[in-house]
Amino acid sequence: MARINSAAELEELRKDIVSKRDAAKPCVAICAGIACLGPGNDRVISAFEEEIRKQSLEARVEIRATGCHGFCEKGPIAIIYPGEICYLQVTPEDVPEIVSQTIVGKKVIDRLVYTDPDTGEKAARQSEIPFYRNQMRLLTGNSTRINPKSIEDYLAIGGYAALAKALFEMKPDQVIEEIKKANLRGRGGGGFPAGSKWQTARNAPGEEKYVIVNAHEGEPGAFMDRALFTGNPHLVLEGLIIGAYAIGSHRGFIYTRHDTPQLRENIAIALAQAEEYGLLGENILGSGFNFNVEVHLDVGIFVSGESSALMRSIEGKAPEPRPKYIRTSVSGIWDRPSNLNNVETWANVPQIISKGSGWYGSIGTDRSKGTKLISLSGNICNTGVVEVPMGTPLREIIYGFGGGIPNGKKLKAVHFGGPMGGSIPESLIDSPLDFDVLAELGTSLGAGDMLVMDEDTCMVEMARYFLDFLSGESCGKCVPCREGIRQMLKILTNITKGKGKEGDIQLLEEIAGVAGEAALCSLGRSIAKPLYSVLKYFRDEFEAHIKEKRCPALSCQELAASGGAKEK
Repeated sequence: MARINSAAELEELRKDIVSKRDAAKPCVAICAGIACLGPGNDRVISAFEEEIRKQSLEARVEIRATGCHGFCEKGPIAIIYPGEICYLQVTPEDVPEIVSQTIVGKKVIDRLVYTDPDTGEKAARQSEIPFYRNQMRLLTGNSTRINPKSIEDYLAIGGYAALAKALFEMKPDQVIEEIKKANLRGRGGGGFPAGSKWQTARNAPGEEKYVIVNAHEGEPGAFMDRALFTGNPHLVLEGLIIGAYAIGSHRGFIYTRHDTPQLRENIAIALAQAEEYGLLGENILGSGFNFNVEVHLDVGIFVSGESSALMRSIEGKAPEPRPKYIRTSVSGIWDRPSNLNNVETWANVPQIISKGSGWYGSIGTDRSKGTKLISLSGNICNTGVVEVPMGTPLREIIYGFGGGIPNGKKLKAVHFGGPMGGSIPESLIDSPLDFDVLAELGTSLGAGDMLVMDEDTCMVEMARYFLDFLSGESCGKCVPCREGIRQMLKILTNITKGKGKEGDIQLLEEIAGVAGEAALCSLGRSIAKPLYSVLKYFRDEFEAHIKEKRCPALSCQELAASGGAKEK
């Protein structure tokens, strides 16, 4: 690798990389995402390498381990380019046939392509599969094409061109103004305008300022940030460097979980490659701008992902939240201005700088712009990561991309935002994917985790489950959160066991209200959300448990054992 010292040299290098690549050369892109490790993508990759050697095709065929393809339900996935032939649930035993029939013989193997479960129709090309067909994969589209461990792959698709544009064609204030005009809202849960947060950090007094990638993603059912960052780490890194330039920061941090070895490896490789090419470190691209990045790991608790707790952790202290009246954009790490955004937010920055705020603003709704990554899980046919324009109806996500509810069951509810989110009933699934609309319905988009629940789900037990999770993850620093969660959990547990009594619902609401007002951080103040939304839409289930000692979903075992559950 040679250090790049100007925007012109960066463009020359990109052209040189592209010129040495043969677009007609067969390439097998195999999903190496975390979800496919269990089904054995490593064995599939080894099988392809062995078969290619056996048939002496090393010079004619490329094997590329890529990031997550999104369709986790059908992994391991292999896509053969050119042609975009997509094979699902590939096993090592399928590999010789794929090499002989498809790569050499140019024939499609019908049994390995997508088959519609209702019509029997087959789709061979990735873009023809219903799961992918109507997505707008602006952030994740390249994850099926590039090796996340190769900076050359990222440069070949125009990587770091946005950084060069920002450094040499824009002043820091112009970068911030472009982010503001694009109305990029934080994808970590709050939906706060990123440009306004950047402006606050830039204007805050002090020479030393920090930028942080929050890659903690500790919510149960959330895996979209991990898929994006693992599959295309340079995209996130480029966004971070641009943000640092705009804010006036020369030191950044990536905060992630200790139990994500694949993500940590890909981040480490990306940082080393970027520094060697002169895209990170001193005098980036010869611009005079200096910026360095450190990786910090969490200590294994959920509250580590809360903004102020995360910053304390980076300082080497216990990850305990600070009062929210202290704005981290002004007084964050070591009491210095610190700008925190999540993985997806940073990943949006390069495309906004490259294509402009007008282009970005044309996607989505009036107040929620761009696309959104959603991790689909729960009682749904197609689990995985989808990327859709903001404003997409929830029904389309559930039945279009998700394939509906398995086993002929009925949809009951959709839950957003993990333990601190809320649920909405089936009657509201024609609502759009929108920060403000979902907030009005009593839930929040959160980071984008979407838990789908069928008719057999007990909403009382669901609320109890989330409070049980939060009870173990509370830092215990403030009484409203620590004791409030415990008392609410105790009441809900009794209700699911048939021991509920008159007044329990009102007591739950009272405790939740106090915690929501008095807790120190967003975790404590949000414990009321799952309860309030469930009580708003499913209050009758609570009353059935308490008054009739009956679980309408036939889910609470102790009620069923006591004869309290009735047949449907």
